[in-house]
Amino acid sequence: MSPDSRLPARALAPRRHGEILKRLGLQGSVSVAELAQFFDVSRETIRRDLKLLSDQGQLGIVHGGAARFEPSEPAMSLRSQENAEGKAAIGKAAAGLVKDGMVVFLDSGTTTLAVAQAMAGLRDLTICTASLKIALHMCHMPGMRVHMLGGEIDPGEEAASGIDTLEAMARFRVDIAFLGGGALSPDGEVTDFTRAGAELRGRMITIATSAYFVLDGGKFGKLTPLRIPNFEGAAGVIVDAQPEAAIADALSRKGPELIVASLM
Repeated sequence: MSPDSRLPARALAPRRHGEILKRLGLQGSVSVAELAQFFDVSRETIRRDLKLLSDQGQLGIVHGGAARFEPSEPAMSLRSQENAEGKAAIGKAAAGLVKDGMVVFLDSGTTTLAVAQAMAGLRDLTICTASLKIALHMCHMPGMRVHMLGGEIDPGEEAASGIDTLEAMARFRVDIAFLGGGALSPDGEVTDFTRAGAELRGRMITIATSAYFVLDGGKFGKLTPLRIPNFEGAAGVIVDAQPEAAIADALSRKGPELIVASLM
């Protein structure tokens, strides 16, 4: 970092807070050590700043720093326009794990929709999904038997959710599951926005022979409110870009394999 890029020593707290939030908006996460050096203050001062901003709901505190806090997820109609190339690459990598004759669970979401679109050409598959879009897309594909899991429809997610969905899901023997998620946190864990979503994904990890999370790079380093039960039991996390080293190392320690899809 060049000396010109540093703020004056002992910058006032409001100015520090504004710069911290600006960096979070650009980077997704920040470290205590980095901020202490930048502002020329003690790490304890930075920890107090982060605690105050966390209490205001403006960020989430993680080990060694803070992450951008995402309290809710945009509607699927908005997310469908983001990073189509990266999601298509994830879809292709995920579909490559599927064999003819498998029972496949496809979670709701734009990245799992890309997985569904990449499965054209496979045969004799049984598809289980709560997503209206995925069910509609796959029911027109030859060689697919599609089971729509019931429950109350979430208009933003365009999918069923709730107790009825969980009960319907439990009736199936699933070979492979592809799951969405809210974020890949700085601690190397996939987290979620809602209790219903976290519970569904946690249960599917225990039901499926193999379960993979599919996340594009726009979700790296963020922090959503809820942990996903049994996350460590997932087979892997399929992404479209290499996460920063600290996130990749943390994920490796938790157990799931990191699979980086090729954009070529």
